[in-house]
Amino acid sequence: MEQIQSFLPIILLFLVMYLFLIRPQMKKAKQEKQFAAQLKKGDKVITSGGLHGKVLELYDDGTCIIESGAGKMKFERSAISMERTAKLNAPAKEKK
Repeated sequence: MEQIQSFLPIILLFLVMYLFLIRPQMKKAKQEKQFAAQLKKGDKVITSGGLHGKVLELYDDGTCIIESGAGKMKFERSAISMERTAKLNAPAKEKK
């Protein structure tokens, strides 16, 4: 019984780390992967570097062609920011 009590704080520490650090990161990574898989031609997106553009082509190797004001560029799908793109495509709030 004494051995279990000595390991209890360590077990609780790992449980807290899992619940507050590891699990949310896994959930976010899964959402980002799903977002990248759901991209389609014509979507307006923003890359993690801040480039605004429209998806022209999607390739099976995980890359895509994005057209911006600077021309056409090839990016990894993972470089497209899920949060920034969601803000871009969100309906604009009316100003009073």
